[in-house]
Amino acid sequence: MTLLKALESRLSSALQQVLGEASPAHVTPAADLRFGDYQSNAAMVLAREKAKSAPPAQKTNPRALAQQIIDAIDLSGLATAEIAGPGFINFRILPEAYAAHVKKLLGDDQLGVPAVGQGQTVVIDFSAPNVAKPMHVGHIRSTIIGDSLCRIARFLGFRVIADNHIGDWGTQFGMILHGWKTALDSQALQADPIPELLRLYREVNAATKQNPAILEACKAELVKLQAGDEQNLEIWKQCIELSKQGLQRIYDQLDVSFDHWLGESSYNERLPSLVEELLEKGIARESEGAVCIFSDGKKIPEEDPFKIHKQDGWMDNPAIVRKADGGFLYATTDLATIEHRIDEWNADQIWYVVGVPQQLHFRQLFDAAERWGKNGNFRHVAFGSILGEDRKLMKTRSGDNVQLADVLDEAVERAAKIITEKNPALPAEEAAQAAKTIGIGAVKFAELSQGRLTDYVFAWDRMLALQGDTAPYLQYSSVRIRSIFRKLEQKLETATTEIVLHAPEEIHLARLHARFGEVLPSTLDDFKPNLLANYLLELARAFHSFFEACPVLKSDEPLRSSRLALCELSARILETGLGLLGIKCPERM
Repeated sequence: MTLLKALESRLSSALQQVLGEASPAHVTPAADLRFGDYQSNAAMVLAREKAKSAPPAQKTNPRALAQQIIDAIDLSGLATAEIAGPGFINFRILPEAYAAHVKKLLGDDQLGVPAVGQGQTVVIDFSAPNVAKPMHVGHIRSTIIGDSLCRIARFLGFRVIADNHIGDWGTQFGMILHGWKTALDSQALQADPIPELLRLYREVNAATKQNPAILEACKAELVKLQAGDEQNLEIWKQCIELSKQGLQRIYDQLDVSFDHWLGESSYNERLPSLVEELLEKGIARESEGAVCIFSDGKKIPEEDPFKIHKQDGWMDNPAIVRKADGGFLYATTDLATIEHRIDEWNADQIWYVVGVPQQLHFRQLFDAAERWGKNGNFRHVAFGSILGEDRKLMKTRSGDNVQLADVLDEAVERAAKIITEKNPALPAEEAAQAAKTIGIGAVKFAELSQGRLTDYVFAWDRMLALQGDTAPYLQYSSVRIRSIFRKLEQKLETATTEIVLHAPEEIHLARLHARFGEVLPSTLDDFKPNLLANYLLELARAFHSFFEACPVLKSDEPLRSSRLALCELSARILETGLGLLGIKCPERM
């Protein structure tokens, strides 16, 4: 149990005693440590509620109620309490309570983190690039946020299914098939398949704008593919497999993995009957030859995703699930995907880590799925854009999207230069591995330390700095702690170590250790990995302050072992927290 939960439990008992009934016992970390570690506004809230039904003469004074609560609460061995302002109750955790909690955390693999997701299955849909195209810098956000949410959710006890819903079907394949048959460079395909497939697509796409006959040829190739033509299916399968190999190299570099790669094509056979089912249930209807989902009229227009406001007022804004020519759209495939995830994987929740521009699509999708009877507690985890240092969308000089592989390679190269400058004696192999760890970690932390809905500037010098709010600063903190333990002649036995907290810096470090189990679950409340990132920065700063003020190896026992135990716990939480962000720590840097 976290210290916050322990306080809430004792406060709840006190409220029952004072009021004679169960009442909410909310406790939050204090905004200003000068007034304590935690605070509760329960007395103010309850006094206000009682005042609504009581005569004016019997109204309860919040400060008086707070005093009754303090008189009733049993805080022995845990904290002290005092009243502040109009009726806040401030709690200050006792040093011995922090010491006991540190001792408990040292023997806990979960580091005080509760298994809040136990018994829940969550499907996380993230990354989802199109095959036959390289991943660009815009894929950073979905891939890195999604991977971090997978790691955090698993640590919190959820059963997580990571699904890479790749775009492996669609009109672009008509052009690729035509290019494959007429302009393929087999050697280039074997050497690096995705650039060659992209070249084919671009050249054929450009040619279709000049020559209508080529456009018709591409359409014919697509029709043959959709009809099951053996040759076209074989080429398509090769494109998918080669693209996956190219994508996997980037995922390996990022240390990102998936449980499934079920792309759009996985659901093709289900689409015709799905549309018929939507028609039969009255969820969809025909309109101008197409089959569409319209509003069911149960929501006010402002909240209805199937309504749009124009000059003439509110108008229909349907989602097409089958085009007039018989073709299907993303909405159709996504409904089939939801059906599979709920019926086959027993998903309790489904999270889609996709950019803000797809907001309307997901509002319509979730509404339609729920009307269909498929309720998966859907969440659209939206995010903003990555900007260059000119505060515009990152582009190459030619105006193309910056490729993700190039960004990652440059991150590693820049990190390697810094390592060479700072530690030229580091062996070449170790330096190369450290450069990868630091470079990739810097890119990830620059992403995850931001609010996901904000646009942010991708600035190399800032993200690779050893000082400031960066991954290298946190990695250096871990390396610094581990260097202490390399100086020990014998291993620290934390199981028998007595924890002694006297100095303010020791107490504050223990305070931060205790907060890990409180902060981590909150990151999933609104899908904010930046809360974890900011916590780790605060922990690292607390450690450095402690290390500067409190001698470790030169202290006498039992202080020496106690401070070593604080160092050990700091390293474990830093490394675990960074690991949940998908970031590794080097041994040296």
